Amino acid sequence: MIPSRAPSPIDKLALAVVHQPDRAIPAPAGAREESLRLLLQTAADSGVARVATRPDGDGERWLGQAWPFPSPFHVSVRTVTVSDGVDRVEARARRSLERLGLPRGDLLLVSAAADLAGAEGRALWDRLLALKDRGLYRRIGFCATIEDGPALLARRFKPDVVQLRCNLLDQRAQHSGVLADLAALDVAIHAASVFAQGLLFMSGEALPLEMHRHAPTLSRIRRRLAEARVDPMQATLAYAMGLPEVSAVVASIASAAELRAVVAAAHAATPALDWASLQLEPATIAAGPRRISSAA
Repeated sequence: MIPSRAPSPIDKLALAVVHQPDRAIPAPAGAREESLRLLLQTAADSGVARVATRPDGDGERWLGQAWPFPSPFHVSVRTVTVSDGVDRVEARARRSLERLGLPRGDLLLVSAAADLAGAEGRALWDRLLALKDRGLYRRIGFCATIEDGPALLARRFKPDVVQLRCNLLDQRAQHSGVLADLAALDVAIHAASVFAQGLLFMSGEALPLEMHRHAPTLSRIRRRLAEARVDPMQATLAYAMGLPEVSAVVASIASAAELRAVVAAAHAATPALDWASLQLEPATIAAGPRRISSAA
């Protein structure tokens, strides 16, 4: 009998590959493909079992050409907007699997909770249920923010998964009880935007313009982490992975080197920190045109 493996923090980690040129280093096609293969192989060797994708650009196709064989990954796919109709959403979800080179996906997520709250919400959800019933996707769910009322939507649609923006700087999902409410509904919770657009990794000058007024608070948080001898990446991952209701933590990664840093931080001992003291004030988190939790 093969003994079961001890739980690892990597069990919670999901990889969202960044293809945008502002994060990924521009390279000729051949070099880019080799870099992506190295990233995915590093993920497989590290025990990462989940990959989250978006239907943007050529990202799905590039991933489909770079999977290690046999692929160890459970892949999640996101829908396109319902504004072009539910037929388009279904066709694109099928097309995503073709581009990824997969016979089926693990998870299909409605990209915006607003699509479910609108007039075509029920029709959209019925299409996702049909894709699940046909075995094209094992689970279905939706992406949401606190403002979307995810628990109310979960009671209405009964998703398998809700992907929710949640990070060290924006702890509202925890302290408002939303995580507990979703867990009580037997919904799996995926935490996204865990690095809060990298705000803890930026100096005051590099902050987005609308975040300049929060520079003193961010500086104070960085100072507290430094005094505790905790790296910001270690802190952000430890907070998200330590949430008992969260089953997956989605981290955006642009290279194998970034992934190795994330894996090392995830394996570090959980620091003894007062997490609540490290968040921005709830009233300021959504201030401005660009919320801090809008990207992984």
